[in-house]
Amino acid sequence: MPAPLVPYWQDELKILRGDDNHGPYEKHDRVYRYDYYNDLGEPDKGEHYARAILGGRQYRPYPRRCRTGRSQQKLQLLNIYVPCDERFGHLKVTGFVWKQEEFDSFEDILELYGHGPEAPNNPLIADIRKKVPSEFLRNMLKRAPEFKFAWRTDVEFARETLASVNPVIIKRLTKFPAKSTLDPTQYGDHTSRITEDHIQHNLDGLTVQNALSSNRLFILDHHDNFMPYLDRINKLEGNYIYASRTLLFLMDDGTLKPLAIELSQPHDNGEQHGADSKVYITAHTGVEGHIWQLAKAYACVNDSAWHQLISHWLNTHAVIEPFAIATNRQLSVVHPVHKLLKPHYRNTMNNNALARQGFINAGGIFELTLFPGKYSLDFSSSVYKNWNFTKQALPAGRSCVAVPDESSAYGVRLLTEDYPYAVDELAIWCTIEQWVKEYLDIYYPNDGELQHDEELRKWWKEVREEAHGDLKERDWWPKMDTVQELARTCTTIIWVASALHAAVNFGQYSRRPMPEPGSREYAMLEDGQEEADKVFLRTFTREFQIVINISFIEILSKHAPDELYLGQRDKPERWTSDARALEAFKRFGSELEKIEGRIMEMNRNPALKNRTGPVEMPYMLMYPNTSDVGGNRGRGLRAMGIPNSISI
Repeated sequence: MPAPLVPYWQDELKILRGDDNHGPYEKHDRVYRYDYYNDLGEPDKGEHYARAILGGRQYRPYPRRCRTGRSQQKLQLLNIYVPCDERFGHLKVTGFVWKQEEFDSFEDILELYGHGPEAPNNPLIADIRKKVPSEFLRNMLKRAPEFKFAWRTDVEFARETLASVNPVIIKRLTKFPAKSTLDPTQYGDHTSRITEDHIQHNLDGLTVQNALSSNRLFILDHHDNFMPYLDRINKLEGNYIYASRTLLFLMDDGTLKPLAIELSQPHDNGEQHGADSKVYITAHTGVEGHIWQLAKAYACVNDSAWHQLISHWLNTHAVIEPFAIATNRQLSVVHPVHKLLKPHYRNTMNNNALARQGFINAGGIFELTLFPGKYSLDFSSSVYKNWNFTKQALPAGRSCVAVPDESSAYGVRLLTEDYPYAVDELAIWCTIEQWVKEYLDIYYPNDGELQHDEELRKWWKEVREEAHGDLKERDWWPKMDTVQELARTCTTIIWVASALHAAVNFGQYSRRPMPEPGSREYAMLEDGQEEADKVFLRTFTREFQIVINISFIEILSKHAPDELYLGQRDKPERWTSDARALEAFKRFGSELEKIEGRIMEMNRNPALKNRTGPVEMPYMLMYPNTSDVGGNRGRGLRAMGIPNSISI
């Protein structure tokens, strides 16, 4: 920074850090201070609404949030403090009241999506019909009737592990049977109960060992994730879930097929005795076929909750906010790293503040629509203990579905080239990485230049010791001694805030156990498809939760009218006046537009079956939309476009 500006900058920092202002803060304030997640509960309303403080404790670690300076009381949804530079006004939040009815058929749900019940005394449906463009939902349902139920097929179930909104969990199975990482002294033996006899007949002539050695077996493993919480979760009213493991086989055409699903509960004699597990294998007719559909749904419930709580909330929203706070507190607005990262923090703090008041709070949308209920955020804290910033980077983050390959442009080779998310994300990552390197090379021609940057060193120290202070002792934090470390760090921050967050999801409950022989529900399964559908719907879905989920989708999926996508700036000349940086940014945008063309080409390639699948919806979640200057194509409810930041 030029010497004459230093005194003014120091005065500015005092304001931004709140050195002389400890709150409460008003809308015009610009104070960035850290705080714990201590505002999620409403204990004055009763014990049911009390929630633990997250952060600052070894057993409940959490990323820091921006401090409001207000008391820990329930605030009006829009009466929340964020620094005035972080505020936005385009999100409209509406509260609903709905009775807890059940569906009797899938046609009832399609009716709700298509045009809604006609009853005039249904204000919630009327409001949702205003919020969600009817032509969007109707166009989805105008396809041939068989597409409406394509989700039932094993092909689509397996494809969504590679190309849905949570395609980051699947991994290659390296040992059979699958092993548990749970402490056996506390939880007993949790080795998978799926045996060779369960899957051998479905391996296209291979033995299990052949399939393992040729990288053909994959697993969607939510067993260890949820098992320690099952006893508490299943004591919540209207809740019944299992920990799940799903085994899949990679076929010659690049698609996957499910082999078996293991559903587990803690042992009746106590968790120290291991798990009570049952294994279900593929079936398509009779009672066994209906049971198989239920098993797949239980696995999807696990995956949905993990995605919304961990892949989405924790690993993007929660972990990025502390970086935004540290950047504003330690880097001046003229610092090159501040200029590089600032566009990727846009609206994040405002979104998270709203989330604390309506989404992740006691009785909020997460607790209503995700089965962990009141344990949702406590559960995410247990996962944050093992969060690793460097593991968010690629291609290291894809090591579970790829092998090293020096001949590849990415340094790795995917085990299947028909993995839409991974193929697209590697291309996006490498393009971001190249842009960041070009940009930083302008200002840091060598490591010595970086090592003498006092602002940068203070910024990184604060990130480690305060922003993510509960993990400050971890040895994986980059030391920030080289330009290469800085480039990888900035690439990771931009990646998490933009591309990783581009896909969002919504959750669901499972409310009843798997039907057992002799039960009323099992008898209904024997009575044909119509009765089996009733069992399915009563097991998983209440009407009010579906309605909330529709609203949830609309809120999270709708791009704002002023959305800025990766490779775009509102007014580039205001972002920087450095011609070298502007030229590098222009090249970045051009490369992203090339990726757009390749994605469209791949989606038209019939050999890449996972790009569209039985539902006939092309995979566009990683389509950058950089070429859409003005945002007209991506505006509204669209499954495309990578915003610069966690803007919704």
